Amino acid sequence: MSTLTHSTPAPTPPSTDTRPQATARRRTPAHALLSKGVVNGLLILAVCYTLMPVSWLLIAATKNHRDLFATSGFTLGDFDLLANLRHLFTVNDGIYLRWFGNSVLYSVVGSAASTLICVATGYAFDKYDFRGKEKLFGLVLGGVLVPSTVIQLPMYLLASKAGIVNTYWALLLPALVNPFGVYLARVFSEGYVPGEVLEAARVDGAGELRTFARIALPMLAPGFMTIFLFSFTASWNNFFGALVMLNDEHLYPVNLGLFMWNSVTQQQPEYYSLVITGSLVAVLPLIVAFVCLQRFWRSGLTAGAVK
Repeated sequence: MSTLTHSTPAPTPPSTDTRPQATARRRTPAHALLSKGVVNGLLILAVCYTLMPVSWLLIAATKNHRDLFATSGFTLGDFDLLANLRHLFTVNDGIYLRWFGNSVLYSVVGSAASTLICVATGYAFDKYDFRGKEKLFGLVLGGVLVPSTVIQLPMYLLASKAGIVNTYWALLLPALVNPFGVYLARVFSEGYVPGEVLEAARVDGAGELRTFARIALPMLAPGFMTIFLFSFTASWNNFFGALVMLNDEHLYPVNLGLFMWNSVTQQQPEYYSLVITGSLVAVLPLIVAFVCLQRFWRSGLTAGAVK
């Protein structure tokens, strides 16, 4: 009787061919490098596109009237920036300084009041429950969808009925309404103001106004400054509203005043230098505001991102 023996086959050693994995590892850095190069290239193009007009404005403001037309846009001429500034601040009895002061008034005072109203409204929408809250908030959000130019004529008719056309109030009062600021304020209130802190303040006997002013408002400082910067930028660049509401040049903001100067450059070419130098000076407050307050709005951009 023969004995059948079954031999167990030897296990097959794992394949040591790692060429596909090595190829993949070699391809990954190249692909990542290509993606990084594309992204950096697009960012460089965006930066050049953004800074080119500002650099042209800076160079043109240093030229006198002859070099402004005799040289190319990015070619330096005789450095006459100080003379251009002196002429800008003294022409027409210093009307440019009046325009600049009006812009500061409209933007700083109007934006501060508007931001305070927005923060208080957004805080109320977040922390309080009342009948029809979400429907009312939806109505506020609907105001974000309405372009500001569409409501300028109705606002002018209302201002005319109220007798405030061609006054400072014609621009200050409409600036108080900011639906987008209310929306941002509610988002910031949800992310920065814990309900437990407010409850502790109420237990200690603090009233609602005191709780908001002493506890909630300091916590909402990043949101306050972010909304203020948005409102400040919009008010500083508010050209069409000022064009509709104002006809006294002593009430003009700086952008409307520069537009009026630019409209007469065909008849009086010497105003070209004034418009260019005035435009450069008008840009500086926006740059200063964003640089000085960047720690607030940069932190505010991440509100609600991490819980």
